[in-house]
Amino acid sequence: MPVRVDHAVVSGTFSLDGQTYDVDNNVWVVGDDVECIVLDAPHDVSAILDVVGERTLKAIVLTHAHDDHSRMAPALREAANGGSGAPILLHPDDKPLWDLVHTDHLWDVDVADGMTLTVGDTTLTALHTPGHAPGAVCWYAPTLGCVFSGDTLFHGGPGATGRSFSDHPTIVRSIAEKLLALPDETVVHTGHGDDTTIGAERAGIEAAL
Repeated sequence: MPVRVDHAVVSGTFSLDGQTYDVDNNVWVVGDDVECIVLDAPHDVSAILDVVGERTLKAIVLTHAHDDHSRMAPALREAANGGSGAPILLHPDDKPLWDLVHTDHLWDVDVADGMTLTVGDTTLTALHTPGHAPGAVCWYAPTLGCVFSGDTLFHGGPGATGRSFSDHPTIVRSIAEKLLALPDETVVHTGHGDDTTIGAERAGIEAAL
């Protein structure tokens, strides 16, 4: 049974360092007709579950812990699979950001660089890409020809690094070492905005090194 990538856009806010912004977030759901995983849990549990449908939700996979990506993760965990739940996965280096959002909950599974996650007949590999956040992780699915970049890489370049727990040289180095190693034709499914490809972003990243 083929695995596909489903997509929705949900709207809400992002808050950090005493400032709040309106944002639209991409929700990516990877799976077949039986099971799936959700990448990030922004703003609206019902909208995410609408994309999941009747499938078993195997995991809630957070690319990082900024509030617009993680705020609804505990509520989604409780609502998933008819109330029986689904584990939240997060890189532990993002605990300082998680703690800003969640004081009464923890995630369930620590993500590590090179960790793999299988859904249907597809395996995704975790690529630790700090810079936008210390525990930022991209998830590469070679059989689907795509990588889910969270806020590490966008159409037009690296994610923002002007806030707490972020660093521009680190994100450029992460992208260069981990993402530019992927084939140029790899589609980049981003945390906000339009898709891009590794090839389209290669020259700009290399120029920033």
